[in-house]
Amino acid sequence: MDKPITAGQLKEKSLFQDSDGNTAPAKSVCHNCSKLKIFLGALAFSFFAKGFSGSYMKSMSSQIERRFEISSSIVGIIDGSFEIGNLMVMVLVSYLGSRVHRPKVIAVGCLIMSLGAFLSVMPQFLMGRYNYERITVTVDNSTSVSACSPPSSVGRPVTDATETPSAMKNFGCEKTTNSYLWLFVLMGNLLRGIGEAPVMPLGVSYIDDFSKEENSAFYIGLVRSSGMFGPTLGFLLGSFCASLWVDIGIVDIDFLPALKKLFGNPVFLVYIFLTILQYNSLVGLITYETKFMEQQFNVSVARAIFLIGVILLPITILGMFLGGFLIKKFKLHITEMAKFACITFIVAYLLNLLYFMCSCEVLQVAGLTAPYSGLKHLSSPKNNFMASCNADCGCKLDQWDPVCGDNGITYMTACFAGCKSSTGTGKNMVFHNCSCVEGQVHGLGNSSAVLGQCQRESCTKAFPYFLALQTACAFILALGGTPTYMIMFRSVSPDLKSFAVGIETLGGRVLGGLPAPIYFGALIDETCLKWGTKNCGGSGSCRVYDTKAFRNVYLGLIAGLRAGCCLLYIVLSVLIMKRFKPDGKEMTNIKNTEISTSKEPATANKKEILPGARTSEENEETYM
Repeated sequence: MDKPITAGQLKEKSLFQDSDGNTAPAKSVCHNCSKLKIFLGALAFSFFAKGFSGSYMKSMSSQIERRFEISSSIVGIIDGSFEIGNLMVMVLVSYLGSRVHRPKVIAVGCLIMSLGAFLSVMPQFLMGRYNYERITVTVDNSTSVSACSPPSSVGRPVTDATETPSAMKNFGCEKTTNSYLWLFVLMGNLLRGIGEAPVMPLGVSYIDDFSKEENSAFYIGLVRSSGMFGPTLGFLLGSFCASLWVDIGIVDIDFLPALKKLFGNPVFLVYIFLTILQYNSLVGLITYETKFMEQQFNVSVARAIFLIGVILLPITILGMFLGGFLIKKFKLHITEMAKFACITFIVAYLLNLLYFMCSCEVLQVAGLTAPYSGLKHLSSPKNNFMASCNADCGCKLDQWDPVCGDNGITYMTACFAGCKSSTGTGKNMVFHNCSCVEGQVHGLGNSSAVLGQCQRESCTKAFPYFLALQTACAFILALGGTPTYMIMFRSVSPDLKSFAVGIETLGGRVLGGLPAPIYFGALIDETCLKWGTKNCGGSGSCRVYDTKAFRNVYLGLIAGLRAGCCLLYIVLSVLIMKRFKPDGKEMTNIKNTEISTSKEPATANKKEILPGARTSEENEETYM
């Protein structure tokens, strides 16, 4: 079991204690450094595992929404369940810190994470075959399928698309436990959050305690950047899957005083507020970035996930690694780290404002965002999907299988386009004699439509510029990430490092990671123009968004949150420069913060022992 250590013992990391309590040079026990390297490797793998599962779940948000027919708000709640589980145990495990055997606690957390990941995938094996929403067509011959059937073949004439006979409304309705299987995903995320709680605070504080001061930042940056390979492979797996069809001890009670001591530190307090805002912007961005790319730039979900995995995440890894390397190379003091982090974030924020220049027009959907030009509407003003060109087709309003007409207009289904016949099968199906398309192209008589939404050329052309801008912003933000993180370690007393990491993670997750997906999703839902309809009634997932409103809401939220971060970065830099002397030494009042640690029990005055070390009776001291 790890034993507590005092700030005085950590002050000079180059000295170690022998069995008699005498100090010895670090070189005399350098043979034990291999044990620390083993721990670094194990911790890096833990970071990889949690990043892998977390990024895969993030990349599957759109698929989860469609598979369970739920809204973006519920997807946000499912995503936020991870934060709920994390906050349930974060304070406890972070406060215990050096009072427990940290490697063993991290190992237990990894087992819980694996159980949560297993639980999250259970619905795929419990649910029945996935029924994709397709229009009902009648086969006239071997090469033609009629989407527009006469009234006699589908029942009484439909004069208003909102009117649906009760017999047809409940056709194919099956209320089964499948409707609630998304709760498995929610509970799995909850367990993953519980299991991940000890990995970050106990792991990084353990490294900082047992490594030389000049190597601490480099090791932490190395572990965190190595862990980013997990999200990279997670997004790559998500991209591949998205392209597949779905069927293939005693707790010390000096807790409150320690908490008061942390929040009495103005630098740490501002850092916490900064972390909360950063969590909000980052979590909101990660959760809905693939949806934004899909809706804004006509990029498929599979391609969006792939690009994030092979471009953005490697760039982020490089930035994090380089940030830690620069601290080691130039031996940056806390004041220099604060200035560096502040400048990089402000530069990234200014580049972030250029996102608003990547504009894209709204998808033109007949009866929704575009009229049936020159044709008489038969439905109410609220639902203008019915026109004289498709009045005799018996189209159903609750269907969504879009087709793109020759006129560049998207129609909800081939039926709403008034198509009379078709050729081909599957993705290659082409509909012909489409009366609604024909009426808008001056009656050429051979109007046709193909499956899928119409492409928006201006959106597709703007995507490479958006991706390049996003790559630059990701690199600059990651470059200042490690210096920002090290500010927390250098601004609190050594005995509170683990607790500080826990409080920082808890605050970010509770006030950032938990609410951000929910309110981001709720505001994005407000930009929906057309909701899907479930077989059993009620709205399903969104079919069409107002892309302009979507862009303003999504980018506006991120820009607003990061504007607050810029202000807090400036305040944090000013506080650090006032609190620390120019010669790199802390103010006298900072040095005196360790007085209370002298009241620790005598057993707390020994250094921690690395796991698996021999005792002093075997004449091999392994104190680090």
